Amino acid sequence: MGPLGWLLDAQVQVAGSPVLVREIVGNAFGLISALLGLRRVVWAWPVGMIGNALLLTVFLGGVFATPQAHDLYGQAGRQVFFFAVSVYGWWRWQRNRRAEDGHAAVVPRWATGRERLILLLAAVVGTAAAYPVLKALGSWGPLPDAWILTGSLLATYGMARGWVEFWLLWIAVDAVGVPLLLRGGFYPSAVMYLIYGALCVWGFAAWWRTSRATRPATVRKPVYTEAVA
Repeated sequence: MGPLGWLLDAQVQVAGSPVLVREIVGNAFGLISALLGLRRVVWAWPVGMIGNALLLTVFLGGVFATPQAHDLYGQAGRQVFFFAVSVYGWWRWQRNRRAEDGHAAVVPRWATGRERLILLLAAVVGTAAAYPVLKALGSWGPLPDAWILTGSLLATYGMARGWVEFWLLWIAVDAVGVPLLLRGGFYPSAVMYLIYGALCVWGFAAWWRTSRATRPATVRKPVYTEAVA
């Protein structure tokens, strides 16, 4: 069996249940991508794309005959969307880095009030639209899966834009994703979601500090006083 065949078929036992090695490897790439994103390194995007490709095959359990028989179409679909949004993020960060002469690829900032409103509306509309589609496809846990899909896409887009709030979106996704993945038997992914959650708290604090440090200083108008004769 060659390396590719081993990656596709190799399994380990976790809590008495078989787990694919590629689920572990795919999540490891995701964790590395998150760490690079925290440091605002462009390589966060291509590394994450490798993890997306591997996890796509994991969450289509019935299609690829993986140990987990559940098909999480929302989880699988988001890997496809991740890949597409990552192309945009990769391009945007590369462009920013060139503009900054090789420095950090993005300068964190808080979203404006209008941008936050758009995020909120997109979260509600996206979840509501994804739910019936995932239910019709037979996705396991269609409602939480719909939020995970929508929230993940919005968080990835927010990361590409450099919004500090994207870390909060990831925390909300992880809070829903951990119970769903545990019930479905995707134990490595559930553990990684817990790790992601802790990393998101750290990332949020780091980006918040950076956004404050890089905030333009308020320019005060000079005060003129007239001399009294």
